[in-house]
Amino acid sequence: MKKVHYTSHLKLRIRLRNIPQYLPKRIYQESRERYYDRETSHYIAIKEVEFKGKVRDMAITYTETSERIEIITVHPLRTYQKHQRIKIGRWKRL
Repeated sequence: MKKVHYTSHLKLRIRLRNIPQYLPKRIYQESRERYYDRETSHYIAIKEVEFKGKVRDMAITYTETSERIEIITVHPLRTYQKHQRIKIGRWKRL
């Protein structure tokens, strides 16, 4: 299995948003919904999780090489954000 690396930006987002430390890696491992972001050239993984008392989609942005996965950021995703990015062609389903 490839090594998962958390960027300093991700570590900051985890702390500021009070997101459990394990969650970004879990989203990467268990996500069934993945996209390629044509604007940033990064990958997106989305998973429905319980967060702050609600069930909601959480997204991670990441890059991947043959040796490792680098998770860049994590955030709750609003439904309209996902639909709009798919509709305008920014996100391409993998």
